[in-house]
Formats: sequence, structure tokens, C-alpha cells
Amino acid sequence: MLRYILLRLFGLLLVLLVVSFVTFGMLYNVPGGPFDQSEQPLSAAALANVRAKYNLDKPFYVVWASYISHAVRGDFGTSYKAENKSILEIFQQQWGTSLQLGLMALAWSVPLGVTLGVVAALRPNSATDYLVRFVAIVGTTVPNFAIAVFMTFLLSVVWKLLPTGGWLPTKDPRTLVMPVFIFGILPFGVLVRYARNGILEVFTQDYMRTARAKGVPWARVVLTHGLRNAILPVITLLGLEIPQLFGGAIITETIFTWPGMGRLFFEGISKNDWPLVQAITMLSAFLVVGGNLLADLAYAVVDPRIRYE
Repeated sequence: MLRYILLRLFGLLLVLLVVSFVTFGMLYNVPGGPFDQSEQPLSAAALANVRAKYNLDKPFYVVWASYISHAVRGDFGTSYKAENKSILEIFQQQWGTSLQLGLMALAWSVPLGVTLGVVAALRPNSATDYLVRFVAIVGTTVPNFAIAVFMTFLLSVVWKLLPTGGWLPTKDPRTLVMPVFIFGILPFGVLVRYARNGILEVFTQDYMRTARAKGVPWARVVLTHGLRNAILPVITLLGLEIPQLFGGAIITETIFTWPGMGRLFFEGISKNDWPLVQAITMLSAFLVVGGNLLADLAYAVVDPRIRYE
């Protein structure tokens, strides 16, 4: 197990190096560079001084190597647009709200999605099954921004029940309702389908029929034998959701003006803030690989038959 973890961590370092190289190369070759001169044109001398300040007057590989050498020490540079603010300081101000959004979304989508998936599997091809599957399909196929626009129009403009956006969790908790629902609708739909298909597949196994033949109570068969063996795909999905907890959701946070990492990433791209975009991209890559590693380790806890050598 230890050897497996060390190999995965080594692979994580390689992934981060590749991601940083590709992202840095794409940003470095953006036409016009990070400094927009359409509103405030700079003289050639001033532009040269600005580029020298941020080491952009050097070759690409030199700038990238310098960035990596600082990044391994926790220094991701300073924002081009927020003067005298380091990237880590900006992260400290924003990541907490994205974490709250993700945790609240998972708090309703995971238990409800798994429960409805199990209910649908226990009554296959029934009216309940069709209804649950329809809701799941809507959650996974209809774009989040479309649902967000529809809910905003209906609940905020027409019925005036909820505010259109903002983040006021203590003064006005209603600002949490739509972002949390929209952010959780996709994992909810996927979890319903994963749980339903997993339970239906497990029901065909010999040990399930044996347990029922021995007279084991049906609830115990489903919860102890069925759900535990059908939960592995759900663990995979939860591992993939870890980046969303910290990285935020670009669409949800932008539509509802939620001050999180997703909106920060969108603003970084809009303003050509290279250090900010680079740092968020590397953070997302780290969380994706780390989430998959945690999911693999959770497999061994849930299913003792799985061993990593």
C-alpha cells in the first residue's frame, strides 16, 4: 500500500509539472500579453519596465523554471491586477466561500441521490422508477446555467421569493438557496443513476440470492450486502467532486455573484491575470489527482477484496 501511495504521489508531481508547463505556455503566447493597452496605452519604455518587473522579458523556459522554483516554496507570485496582493492572500479570501458552497450542495445531493437511486432500484420499471430516472436525466443533461436562469426568473422576478444573487449567509440566508441547489443538481443526478445501476447489478449476484434464501431480512440484505458493494462507483464520483469543493463552480458563482474560486478564475481569465489563472489551474489539477487517490484508498476500506501492491 505504501509503495502504491508513493508512486501515485510521484505521478501527481509529474501531472503538476505538465499542467504548469502547458498552462504557462498557453498564457505566455497569448497575443498582446497580460497588459491591456486599449484603455491606457503605454510607451515602449514603460511597457519594457513593466515586463521586466514581472520577468516577462526573458525566454519562456526561463520564466517557467523561475515560477516552478518559487511555487515549490509556496510562492505563486502576485496578481497583475490586484497590486501588492499575493496569490495566496487572494486564495485565503475566496476559497472558504467555495468550500461552503460545495459542502452544502453535497449535504443534500449525496444522501438524497443515493436514497432515490436505491428506491428506484427496488421498484424497477415502476412509476417511481420512471419519475426518479426522469429527474436524474434532467439534472445531468440540462445545463446548469439554463436551470439557473429559469429559477432566477421564476423565483426572483415573477414570484419574488428569493434574491437574484449575492452572498449574505447571515443577513439573508435566502441567498444560499439557488446557488446550493444549482451546484448540487449535477452530482445528484449522477448519484441517482450510479446508485440505481449499482444496486440492480448487485441484485443479480449469487451472494444476494443466497442471503435471501437463508431468510435474512430484506432491509439487511439491501443495506449490508447490496449497498456496500454498489457504493464503489459512488466513491469514484465523490472523489471527482473534491476539486469542486475547493475550486468552485465557474458558472454558478458567476451567475449568482458568489465570491468564490470559480468566479475568481473567470475574472482572472477576463483580466489576463496570468499568475492567478496559473495558480488556480495547478490547484485544480492537484485536487483532481488527489481526489482520485483518496477514492482509490477508500475502495480498500469499503471492499476488503481490493488491495494495492
